[in-house]
Amino acid sequence: MRQRNLARGLAQAGALASVLITANTVANLRVVQRPSARPCPEVVERISVLLPARNEARRVSACLASILSQESVPDLEVIVLDDGSTDGTGEIVHRVAGHDARVKILDGDDVDPPNGWLGKPWACHRLAEAATGSVLVFIDADVVLSPYAVASAVAAMRQGGLDLVSPYPRQRAESPVERLTQPLVTWSWLATLPLGLAAGPRPAWSAAIGQFLVVDAGAYRAAGGHAAVADFVVEDVAVLRAMKSAGFRGMPMDGSEIAQCRMYDGASEVYEGYCKSLWSVFGSVPAAAGAVSAMVLIYIVPTAVALASRDVSARRWGLLGYSSAVAGRALVAHRTGERMLPDVLAQPVSVGAFAALTVASVLRKRFGSLTWSGRSV
Repeated sequence: MRQRNLARGLAQAGALASVLITANTVANLRVVQRPSARPCPEVVERISVLLPARNEARRVSACLASILSQESVPDLEVIVLDDGSTDGTGEIVHRVAGHDARVKILDGDDVDPPNGWLGKPWACHRLAEAATGSVLVFIDADVVLSPYAVASAVAAMRQGGLDLVSPYPRQRAESPVERLTQPLVTWSWLATLPLGLAAGPRPAWSAAIGQFLVVDAGAYRAAGGHAAVADFVVEDVAVLRAMKSAGFRGMPMDGSEIAQCRMYDGASEVYEGYCKSLWSVFGSVPAAAGAVSAMVLIYIVPTAVALASRDVSARRWGLLGYSSAVAGRALVAHRTGERMLPDVLAQPVSVGAFAALTVASVLRKRFGSLTWSGRSV
């Protein structure tokens, strides 16, 4: 009897939390801004698109070609940093850029960043130092932009009176492991972040993604730029928090209509990519443990109870929790154009995989075995 009561209580707690999170998802989807892929007026400012690339030979061609195809940005500057690549990335960049006068290529040496710096912040810092635009657009090499992406994102920032916007690209997922994990990139902040608070000045309520980060150059430099977050693994969110701490405003947006990204290619890249960063997302080991526990309670326990409990009431609570989880995931997938069926039905498995990756990341960080792109993290 005690076990049945415990199972029912846990399923009830998890289900109620799941319903609240899905309700927040619905509220966020009603208000989240979505830059449009449709033609828009010309941007009257100089725009610097900044592309760090380290061993991105498989991806950089499509990314750079999409940048060079931007419309309604007459004063466009494109700066690419070949960050010590050993796979021919630099040669591909030179070939795609050709003689385009808008493109400047920085050839970085394959040397470790200075003391106190991680590789990605150092690369972005060097690009920003070379930029001359009033707006800086940081793009990852695995992103492909629609023709009006930059103009639309800049317009959204200026019209909203913001200093930074981060339009989350549509996440492309091909392999089974990618299909389990990658939809959580956008779902996670739409589900858990109250956008009404994110629009405010508190740094804690922040979400951003380095795949596509648009920022006012003056505000960025006044807040310290990437130098202020030199040793942060999740440097994108850290930049936004630094800017909020300096009195500026910024928030995430739904960029699924104007950009797409295949962040990782296969199970190995998913594992290594998330392990390198998840340990830092939650700030501390106790916080990570609490987050993993919450994931299990809200998304794993109700489903397990619905499947295994002999208590009818407990199964009903479990089914409510599972249904709510699937509904929230489906709403985001429908909005962003990501896969629906059967993928959304595996939401508890997706969250379980994310929890397992978080544990692996914390353990690997503790034992000093984390690397990314050939550099220690």
